[in-house]
Amino acid sequence: MLDVVDIAKILPHRFPFLLVDRVVDLKEGEFIEAYKNVTIGEQIFQGHFPGHPIYPGVMIIEGMAQAGGILAFESMSKDEQDGTNDKVVYFMSIDKAKFRSPVKPGDKLVYKLSVLKHKGSIWVLKSEAFVDDKLACEAELKAMIVDK
Repeated sequence: MLDVVDIAKILPHRFPFLLVDRVVDLKEGEFIEAYKNVTIGEQIFQGHFPGHPIYPGVMIIEGMAQAGGILAFESMSKDEQDGTNDKVVYFMSIDKAKFRSPVKPGDKLVYKLSVLKHKGSIWVLKSEAFVDDKLACEAELKAMIVDK
């Protein structure tokens, strides 16, 4: 549905911090499914951990948040989207975060987020990350779209 070139038009993040490779499903105002291919070539594995590479939980949370940002921006009206370059999504809170299983190089990390609440510029999202249909991480994310 959206490839990394399309995603880069929506999010301000760039390599090595753009953590969404593709959006495969999205229903405006309701849900998004996206993924990141985790590879051994990622800089983070130089230090986390040498000889035992594990993708950091904080990066999984950030990837889910970026997917949530795509959902929020794509859910805006066409008039609102005209000013997207002047807007950014800020975290407000991360609640109920749990890490269920490690993510390793070679894994396809699938982000599934659904809207719990949306009022004005504030979004509350149920966020989950899976590897091979196994839950790796879950959290409730709250974010706000603001002017840069």
